[in-house]
Amino acid sequence: MSFSEQLSTLFETYNVLGAFWTNVQLTFWAAIGAFVLGLVLALMRISPVPSLRLAGTAYVHLVRNTPLTILMTLAILGVWTQFQLSLSSNFETNFFLYAVIVLAIYHAAFVCEAIRSGVNTVPVGQAEAARAIGLDFMATARHVIFPQALRGSITPLGNTLIALAKNTTVATVASVAEASGMMKSMIEFNSDLIFMIFFVFAMGFVVIVVPIGVLTTWASRKLAVKR
Repeated sequence: MSFSEQLSTLFETYNVLGAFWTNVQLTFWAAIGAFVLGLVLALMRISPVPSLRLAGTAYVHLVRNTPLTILMTLAILGVWTQFQLSLSSNFETNFFLYAVIVLAIYHAAFVCEAIRSGVNTVPVGQAEAARAIGLDFMATARHVIFPQALRGSITPLGNTLIALAKNTTVATVASVAEASGMMKSMIEFNSDLIFMIFFVFAMGFVVIVVPIGVLTTWASRKLAVKR
């Protein structure tokens, strides 16, 4: 078979675009969850309250150093199987939600560190000046530190988003019908087209990831804090 015939056979037999669409949705929802949780963790890590700093630090080191596959397996075999905690009556939606939550929890640790790296770019004098005019910690963080820190952490946040997009393949552990799970099935039943299958899925992730890199690079230059 020619290149075009092999490609046509794969796309006619399997819903490849649908599988990649699942990865895009996982990335989108998990990115929102990871950003919100990461922001809270970053706030905890720079908090003047020692117990909050300790809790934030413990979360980051524990989650960041645990393999994502183990967390995903723990959520399915530990939480869902043992405690029968169902997030949806629909079987597929239930595992999709589990995958989104685990991806968000895992990548929140990296988002936290990315934001904290941005906090370190804010001159200490600005925080001291904010406190001197009577702003408390939360007001200082909201009005002075985080607006500049987020602009300074666009590049590391973009790198985390790229890693998240690729890590969505781990959702196959949670029985989510995403791209890597489909690739495994395609190789199993079409082993004679293995190079074409790898090419299709490699190009699929390139199409997803490259725009993220281009967009974050443009945003980091556009929104860079001029000092």
